Amino acid sequence: MTVLSMLPTLREAIIQNLNSESLTTLLKNRPANKLEIWEDLKIISFTRSIVAVYSTCMLIVLLRVQLNIIGGYLYLDNSISKNGMTPQAPPDVQQQYLSSIQHLLGDGLHELMTVVKQAVREVLGGVSLKQSLSLQELEQHLDQVRAHVEEGCMASPRKPLSCYMMSDEETTLASQACGLTENDVATIKLLNETRDMLESPDFHTVLHTCLSRGFSRFLDNMAEFFRPQQGDAAHSTLDSLSHVSLPLAKIIPIVNGQINSICSEIPSHFVQDLLMIEQVKEFSANVYEAFSAPNERQK
Repeated sequence: MTVLSMLPTLREAIIQNLNSESLTTLLKNRPANKLEIWEDLKIISFTRSIVAVYSTCMLIVLLRVQLNIIGGYLYLDNSISKNGMTPQAPPDVQQQYLSSIQHLLGDGLHELMTVVKQAVREVLGGVSLKQSLSLQELEQHLDQVRAHVEEGCMASPRKPLSCYMMSDEETTLASQACGLTENDVATIKLLNETRDMLESPDFHTVLHTCLSRGFSRFLDNMAEFFRPQQGDAAHSTLDSLSHVSLPLAKIIPIVNGQINSICSEIPSHFVQDLLMIEQVKEFSANVYEAFSAPNERQK
């Protein structure tokens, strides 16, 4: 429910910053610089769908971690409140802590868009609009974009994907500031614990699993448009999919529309699929277990 309630905000933020609608409106008026606008549309369409896959996966995994950390704290608070001790995660702290998700919907998202756009330009910038691509070639291009985003290039080594999910400034600033309330201190502790969790190898494995599933689901959606004509039904579907190619100019509008099924608050196959990944569930359960163990408190 939490994930679905946040998807419209995420979708709006992406659409607002990567506005392809204004470009399609311009194209309807048959402008002189039509080719230039098409080139812009190519970059923006791919960028926004790729950003949608990344950010939806990040939102799902990050929220899972946060809600299980809070769950662990609530479990302990519940047991210690009976002994008259002060709870460590009162409602104010929970709210302050959970509002840190705004980084992913704001600055983190902007940074991600910049990096993805650069990668899309690098990989697809030189591909002609008339060039026909098969689904397999499209997948290869996507893999190249992902490599740029996740591994970076020699000139600019990649940042860990976790930097788009949480800012690291607030802690340093807050810890230097004086006049912190008890709740502020508790929130900072929670944020630091979450940051440690996001930097763990396990988290990266889980996020990577989620991204692989997300991108393959995206390609499944695209495959619908690469189906051969009825008359060619004699081929087996998989075999015939590799024979169908579409000019890039025809692929762009299809890619452009994908954001509506990726960031859909109506339970979509895309989101349901990601929410049901076994590895994500197991990881969440481990987080909860770690944070609901009383000895974790003393650490």
